[in-house]
Amino acid sequence: MRIWAVANQKGGVGKTTSVVALGGLLAQRGKRVLVVDLDPHGSLTSWFGYDPDTIAHSVFDLFQHQGKVPEGLPAQLITDTGCPGLSLLPASTALATLERRMIGVEGMGLIVSRALAQLWDDFDYVILDNTPSLGVLMVNALAAAQYLVIPVQTEFLAIKGLERMLHTLQMIMRSQKNELPYMIVPTLYDRRTQASVKSLNLLRKTYQDTLWRFAVPVDTKFRDASQAGVIPSQLDAETHGVRAYDHLLDDLLKRTGSVKERQHG
Repeated sequence: MRIWAVANQKGGVGKTTSVVALGGLLAQRGKRVLVVDLDPHGSLTSWFGYDPDTIAHSVFDLFQHQGKVPEGLPAQLITDTGCPGLSLLPASTALATLERRMIGVEGMGLIVSRALAQLWDDFDYVILDNTPSLGVLMVNALAAAQYLVIPVQTEFLAIKGLERMLHTLQMIMRSQKNELPYMIVPTLYDRRTQASVKSLNLLRKTYQDTLWRFAVPVDTKFRDASQAGVIPSQLDAETHGVRAYDHLLDDLLKRTGSVKERQHG
């Protein structure tokens, strides 16, 4: 199993779109893929037609057992996406209450790791969609992940948010005494606007060692796919955005081919 986290402390940068696009493309390549919604807003859950306000069982259930994960529970929470090979572990809005509920409970940063350990032989890839805030959910994602994808909108405020995300990442890696390799992915790029072009140039100048060399363009087909509840490549495999994610996936697979698999306990 390979575990990727998609995270940024700024919202609206294309995290959920990246999870759905990459997960869908992996599934279409014959991989068994699980996408996990760790955001109380439940955008990933909503994408596939489930309501995070009313869903009966979700990731939230994993956090109800005093730091333990009962045997068999993670598999019971998995739902269908309608895309062959792609499964979903959904979110509920109750996740927003975790911080105050979990005060003083031991091992709360490893719940997702323990859940995925039970699913180790069931999936080839797991992609974690994250809340845009530092807390127990993001800590869980970064603890479980073998590789981190950081989508960054090509605009100035998003680049400032990237600095905060990288600071958080360094802080968590120091506390866990573990390196987490990552790639910064420029998103929502519009070559017609000077702001977008300038922002991409600034990213390339500042983060050349960890930046994906291309960018995911603005693409209205992503919104159409979300409204239809399908992966973007099902709606239109030849759109500019899908081709960009297909290229990104190739590069991610090359980069993560040497990532050592970490068993979680």
